[in-house]
Amino acid sequence: MVRKFGRAGLAAAGLGAACAMLVVLPSAAQAAPAAADPHAGTLAALKTFQSAAGPGAGVYAGDATNSWSLSVGTGTINTNAPIQPNEHYRIGSQTKTFTAATVLQLVDEGKVSLDAPIEKYLPGVVDGNGYDGNAITVRHLLHQTSGVAAYEPFSTPPAPDADGSYSLQALVREGLKRAPASAPGTAFLYSNTNYLSLGMLVEKTTGTAVHEAVTNRIIRPLGLSRTVFPAPGDHSLPAPPVRGYHGVRIGGFSFWSRVLDYDPSVFSSAGAMISTEEDLTKFYQALIGGKVVSPAALAEMEKTAGAEFDGGGYGLGLIRRDLPCGGSAWGHNGMVPGYYTQSMVTADGRHVSVVTNAHLASNIPAAQMDKVVTTALCENR
Repeated sequence: MVRKFGRAGLAAAGLGAACAMLVVLPSAAQAAPAAADPHAGTLAALKTFQSAAGPGAGVYAGDATNSWSLSVGTGTINTNAPIQPNEHYRIGSQTKTFTAATVLQLVDEGKVSLDAPIEKYLPGVVDGNGYDGNAITVRHLLHQTSGVAAYEPFSTPPAPDADGSYSLQALVREGLKRAPASAPGTAFLYSNTNYLSLGMLVEKTTGTAVHEAVTNRIIRPLGLSRTVFPAPGDHSLPAPPVRGYHGVRIGGFSFWSRVLDYDPSVFSSAGAMISTEEDLTKFYQALIGGKVVSPAALAEMEKTAGAEFDGGGYGLGLIRRDLPCGGSAWGHNGMVPGYYTQSMVTADGRHVSVVTNAHLASNIPAAQMDKVVTTALCENR
């Protein structure tokens, strides 16, 4: 399916009824649009991606003035319901960019210093088990160079609160039970604990819960009406939803089951948010366009020295992807139960946001996702 539209956006599209918990689907993609489709390259990449990903996959892309979307498969199994760019899904670690932007706003306001130790703001929190909060700076946490060990909170959560939700304090304590991976500032290692600690920093500095701070500072001012940072205990996925699935692919068949309900506070400031392809595009374009933080703060976010990798690097809550057609794009990806997502934008307004409605535990189609992203951003170049 292909649709084109301008900045006015896409009309809401309904979804079919929910279906059985477990089905077996052939992996064949939906029929392609007409041969004259100018987005044939992106469609081919999207089909390849979806064949290794979830029941459906969608891409929303374009430039500073026009946007278009493609969808393969379905957003709800047993129905013909292609994923639409205004449908809600859990964005996982794309939340980190929202958290980073909130911290950089606090830097702009003089309330936080990037190169101050986290001990200054959260005394005694990032400490013990080999950690020293006086040696780990706010920048280190944002840049994923703190030396804090990798931690997956969904797999090994702390004890929940009485209402079943998870506190940032408990999540950080659990994450810091893992010994340091390196000395602060010496190596890049992606850790959710870094961004859970930053959530605590936001709460301490603003005096409000992190979901409220991000909502008040980022979501509402940008008019992201389909973006939600859920409060602890809020398990809901707003309508219209993209249904998330667990599953495996074996030969030409795929086995899907609905993701079991969980409290998104287990990911909090590292990965709890909900959004749409359209809203994520609007956010990243506003951020890279200088409408969220100051030019100086944005320049800090785009510094990737010390966290470079093949084809890009990691800044302060932003991933840089060097494009095969020249130049670079900025954004983030995300993986949580039921979803694998990525959004990227360029300084000249080109954009792409991709979602599939499953996060496979093995054989993650990262190369196929990257191909969709780079093909869409490099169309006609």
